[in-house]
Amino acid sequence: MAKIKDALREFNPWWKGAFEVEFKDRNIYGKIQKFLPLPQMVALTGLRRTGKTTLMLKIADDAIKKGYGPLDVIYFSFDEFPEIEIREIIEQYEEITGNTFRQGKRLLLLDEIQKLNGWENQLKAVYDTCKNTKIMISGSESLFIRKKSKEALAGRIFEFTVEPLLFNEFLAFKGLKLKPTGLYEKELRKLFDEFALTMGFPELVGITDREIIKKYVKEGIVEKVVYRDLAKLFKIKDISVMDSLLRVIMEEPGQIIELSGLAHELNISRQTLSGYLGYLEKSFMVRKLYNFSRNRRKIERKLKKYYPAMPSVSLLFSEDDLSRSRVFEWLVIMQLKAEFFWRDPYKNEVDAVLVNGEPVPVEVKYGKIGFRGIEAFMKKFNVDRGCIISRDEESKKEKDGKVISIVPAFKFFLNMPGQDKQKE
Repeated sequence: MAKIKDALREFNPWWKGAFEVEFKDRNIYGKIQKFLPLPQMVALTGLRRTGKTTLMLKIADDAIKKGYGPLDVIYFSFDEFPEIEIREIIEQYEEITGNTFRQGKRLLLLDEIQKLNGWENQLKAVYDTCKNTKIMISGSESLFIRKKSKEALAGRIFEFTVEPLLFNEFLAFKGLKLKPTGLYEKELRKLFDEFALTMGFPELVGITDREIIKKYVKEGIVEKVVYRDLAKLFKIKDISVMDSLLRVIMEEPGQIIELSGLAHELNISRQTLSGYLGYLEKSFMVRKLYNFSRNRRKIERKLKKYYPAMPSVSLLFSEDDLSRSRVFEWLVIMQLKAEFFWRDPYKNEVDAVLVNGEPVPVEVKYGKIGFRGIEAFMKKFNVDRGCIISRDEESKKEKDGKVISIVPAFKFFLNMPGQDKQKE
């Protein structure tokens, strides 16, 4: 048990003295705070290295400043301790501090909890018996990837996904407030290109060295998610095939995957390929877009597009226009958090369809502006407005009561709901 005690002392520096977490504001932080006074658990999920641990430590820091005793705030990470049970942590906490866990008000923060076998029932037992304890957990894949997790914790938990940085958060991390926007368009356009190199990872803000970024992605994310997290969680025999699948998507973001053809190419069954894509999606390594239809049943049957959480580093640093266009499209789609694209049998296509009320078609254009796909969508679905997100151009096309706005990416995202920090 000595290793648990050592880990607890290391994980909880505030037990011994003053503690200050280095934190830069995230849009999701305010949303989480609203749920902290409620009795339910709070779960943070999301891709590795997106800042879940930092958010948890910030909440620990806030709790102490708002009245929790330092010894009443307990943080533990299961990343390197998958065999340790929650009850053992509580027992060792009581031995170290002399406190009785069930007596008094506590904040229990459990990081990377998906590593722990049977974590759902262990957590349920603590929640049901320790009514004065607020529990926050995190996981690097969807904690409810397994049906039993959802059933065990129904009504007891709120889940939040910690996404990679948004453009306004990137500017805040760099300490920049460039307003009015119209005065700094040249600088903001250049910063949007720099933002692409971070791929939304907070630790890459300010880093532009290719070899550092390559090593960070390979060792800090891909190998840990694919070879450690997914291999163990799903007991995958030939993990190299999943690695190959991920690299196919990273090299060509936004491709439509035809399952039978790709399964043959990878020498696996169609069913296995479908399962692997599901695992990558649930671990936030890929985003799946459905072909838009007003008929929900048709959506599931149609072909689907896949974008990686991050493109290959070779693509990211390529200088040719095709590669730059692909990276630009990938970044815009990921910032939009798009769920739909659209393609018809006549090869008319739009890159994203935003659905919040009436559908809004969105095209992404790095270079030449074209209207064929977006106009076809607007005609078919009888919608009056569409948007083209460009790198440079800004204008508006109006015809027969229909409006297509052309907006540079940096300006679109600084004015998009949820990305308003830059305007404060």
